[in-house]
Amino acid sequence: MTGFVASLKAEHQQSWRASIEHRFVDELLGGTVSDQVMGRYLVQDHRFVDAFIILIGAAVASADQLESRLRLGRFLGMVCSDENDYFLRSFAALGIGEERHDIPDTAPTAGFKALMKEAAATRSYAAIMAVLNVAEGLYLDWAQRLDGPMPENFIHAEWITLHDNPFFVDFVTFLQGELDRVGPADEALARDFFARAVELELAFFDSAYEGEA
Repeated sequence: MTGFVASLKAEHQQSWRASIEHRFVDELLGGTVSDQVMGRYLVQDHRFVDAFIILIGAAVASADQLESRLRLGRFLGMVCSDENDYFLRSFAALGIGEERHDIPDTAPTAGFKALMKEAAATRSYAAIMAVLNVAEGLYLDWAQRLDGPMPENFIHAEWITLHDNPFFVDFVTFLQGELDRVGPADEALARDFFARAVELELAFFDSAYEGEA
């Protein structure tokens, strides 16, 4: 892989690899992550939906090509349907009810929500693409680490499948191409948002184990 995105990933290889090889990822892929940890993780991840929709909407508005807007629009539809449905079914299976709304955001959750809204507010397509390349590309990388059978628990299996399927792989390839195309012209801004996003992703995985021995 060559290009602007490859250079960004190389610069942050240590944190990127620490994320995709995180304890949480290992346990998720192996189907051994505890319900407590998975529930804590999903409650926080679901908090991203609103800010993420704002970010995708800003990407649609700031894209410089019709085909780009169409691709982003299709992805936005998936986030608002299939992925949100997964969260609701998982919460029900884990016995997590409305009380989840009273759980405060962790620091990484609050930080990533703020970063997505900040990127959206720039109206810079490069800044938005930088955050999306981390948020989606890093998840594809960890999901593609699965080299054994899919976990039996649907909560684990569907979370993996949502981040490694033909539509998602194609979309991440699209995001990489977009940042390769527009990033160099707004390099400093793109690099700044990419760097902060990578560190927040790693902190987010760590936070799933807060309070664990």
